[in-house]
Amino acid sequence: MFKILSTTVKIAVASLATGIVLQKLNLSAEEILIELGLTPDSVLGAINYGVTWAVPNVILGSMVILPVWLVVYLFRPPRN
Repeated sequence: MFKILSTTVKIAVASLATGIVLQKLNLSAEEILIELGLTPDSVLGAINYGVTWAVPNVILGSMVILPVWLVVYLFRPPRN
């Protein structure tokens, strides 16, 4: 649990530092997206499409994986 929290804090600090540097260089997220040929609306549309595609597939896969995992877990020999 500590590793996950530590990694999350490190990512947050690195993101904050990067954001400060980009702000000092007078760059914004919108300007970077425009340079890449994207718009904020197109990025949000792509994220929406990805989530719409992924969620049903994750649910369908979990309907197979979870029962198999449960059976394997139940029939595993005990550890001592």
